[in-house]
Amino acid sequence: MALEMKVPSPGESISEVEIAEWLVKDGDYVEKDQAVAEVDSDKATLELPAEASGIITFKAQEGDVVQVGDVVCLIDTEAEKPSGGDDKKEESKSKDSSKDSSEDKKEDKKEAPKKEEKSSSKEETSASKETKEETSSSKETYATGTPSPAARKTLDEKGIDSKDVKGTGRDGRITKEDAVNAEAKHSMGSPGAGKRSETRSKMSMLRRKVAERLVSVKNETAMLTTFNEVNMQPIFDLRTQYKEKFKETHGVSLGFMSFFTLAVVRALDKFPSVNSMVDGKEMITYDYKDISVAVSGPKGLMVPVMRNVENLGFRGVEQEVKRLATRARDGKITVDEMTGGTFTISNGGVFGSMLSTPIINPPQSGILGMHNIVERPVAIDGKVEIRPVMYVALSYDHRIIDGRESVGFLVAIKEALEDPKELLMNGNVEKALEL
Repeated sequence: MALEMKVPSPGESISEVEIAEWLVKDGDYVEKDQAVAEVDSDKATLELPAEASGIITFKAQEGDVVQVGDVVCLIDTEAEKPSGGDDKKEESKSKDSSKDSSEDKKEDKKEAPKKEEKSSSKEETSASKETKEETSSSKETYATGTPSPAARKTLDEKGIDSKDVKGTGRDGRITKEDAVNAEAKHSMGSPGAGKRSETRSKMSMLRRKVAERLVSVKNETAMLTTFNEVNMQPIFDLRTQYKEKFKETHGVSLGFMSFFTLAVVRALDKFPSVNSMVDGKEMITYDYKDISVAVSGPKGLMVPVMRNVENLGFRGVEQEVKRLATRARDGKITVDEMTGGTFTISNGGVFGSMLSTPIINPPQSGILGMHNIVERPVAIDGKVEIRPVMYVALSYDHRIIDGRESVGFLVAIKEALEDPKELLMNGNVEKALEL
C-alpha cells in the first residue's frame, strides 16, 4: 500500500513551501517519524517527518515550490526492511566470476570482428556529423547575430550588446522575443591576472521573503533612526557580583538581554505609541509587550517572539531568550513562535558592530539596535574617566511616532540601563534576580 505524504500547513498565512533539501535518497527505506526533508516557508525552515515506515518515492524535487496539501512523496508501507542482502549478493558475484572467466576466451574471439565493425560504423557516423556541421556553418549569413529593428530597440533599452544574445530566428537573426528574454550581464570591469570564477546559488524562500519585506519597509514607511550612548558600568558591576549565584540558582547566565528587555518594557509603558502599528487609516496600540528578538540562524535571519514580557523578570527573560535562540539555531523554531511581536530588539554587537541603523520589522513601528561595548573616555564630575560604553539606536516609523516620543523612549532606556538597581529592580537586587 502506498501512503501519500502531503505538505502540512505550517501556519494560517502560509499557502506554499519550497523543498529545501531531501534528507534521504529516492528509494531508501525510512522509519516512521524519521526526518525525510526540509521545507522552507516564508517564515521558517521546518522538517518533514515520515508518516510511516517503508520505501520512499519522491514526487517533488529539491527547489520545487509546492502548495500546502500537495503530495511530495509516496511511502510503500508493505515493503520489507532490507537486511542481510549484501552477503547473498557477494556469493552470487563470486559464482558469476568463475563462470565468466571460463567464457572470456571464447567471447574475446567473437568480439574482435564485432569491434572492427563497430569502429568502422563509428567512423562513418562521425564523418556524417562533420559534413552536417560544415553545412550548418555554411548557412551563416549577414543576418546571423543581427537584431531586427524591434529587437534592437529592446536591447538598447536594456543596455545589452547584441553580441551577447544568441538569435533563434531564420539564419540566426535575433528576434524581439530573444531580446525580451535576454538578461544583461553584470560588468565586473577589466579582468585581472588572478582567478576570477563565480558561483550562483538559489536563494531560499525564507531569504527571498526577508529581502522582500526589508525592501517594502524602506518603501512603505517613514523610517528614521535616533541614537544615544549608554554607560554600561552599573550593569557590569551587578553582573560581576551576582552572575555566578544567578547561574547556580537558575541554570542560565545573567546576560545583557534581560536588562535591555526590561528597560524596553519600562520605556514602552511611558511611550505607548512606540508599541503601536499602522493598520490602514487606524493606529493599533497594544497594552501587552511581545518582544521579538532577532537571531541569526543557519537559514538566515529569524525573529522569534517572547510573549507578555511585562509579566517576566530577569530569570524569565534569560530562560526564554536562551530557549528561543537555541531552537532557532537548531532549525526547530516553529512558525507560531515567530508570529506576532509588537517591538523588536536586535543585537549586532555580538558580531562586533559599533553603530548601525536597524530596519523595522513590519508591521511593527520600532526596533532597538544594540552594539558592541567599548571602553571610551567619559566626562564624570568634571573628570575624564574610562567607562564601558555602548551606542544604541532606535529606528521608528515617523508616521505614528514623533521626534519627542522617539527621543524620549531612547532616553528612558538609557536612564534604566545606567541606574538598573533603582529603575529596574526597585532597589532590591536579590529579590529582582530571585536569589
